[in-house]
Amino acid sequence: MPLHTGQGRIALPPATAAGGASASVRAEASTTLLIGFGNVLLGDDGAGVRLLERLQCELGPEVATFVDGGTLSFSLLPYLQGTESLLVMDAADLNASSGSVGLFEGRDMDRFLATTRRRSVHEVGLIDLLDMARLQDCLPCRRALLCIQPQHIDWSEALSTPVLRALPDATRVARALLRRWNTL
Repeated sequence: MPLHTGQGRIALPPATAAGGASASVRAEASTTLLIGFGNVLLGDDGAGVRLLERLQCELGPEVATFVDGGTLSFSLLPYLQGTESLLVMDAADLNASSGSVGLFEGRDMDRFLATTRRRSVHEVGLIDLLDMARLQDCLPCRRALLCIQPQHIDWSEALSTPVLRALPDATRVARALLRRWNTL
């Protein structure tokens, strides 16, 4: 199934891309995967996708593979195969003020996702995806979840002011993490 990327291009899972993946979909040397979850038609729910688009414009395809995960889950498994570093971006309830940014790495990410209280509408799909990666022995060694606290999730293509203002901070956090992972 094709996945729509934030730049209007279509990304096919690596196994189905004809003749290999293009540079705009998968950089051959890249073992870093950035996935943005969310529905851009539901206001702040699209924060993860908007952050992905911003990073894709700033970093370029040679740094990482950028995938607009929308509201998909286990169908993203082919992207995790061969990936060493995974950064997932989403809107999530951080129990903080709107626009707050949270980063959860490795086991902290696993603990955050394992809480009984669902913090993101995409969390169940992400948990399923990571569980499938564990079962297939392709869970990335380095993984992190970068979240922005939404203000409202309702029919709108616009992000709320606090979430929009949080995008530069979230971008800096993502870039610092990728530098630490020696991806930049």
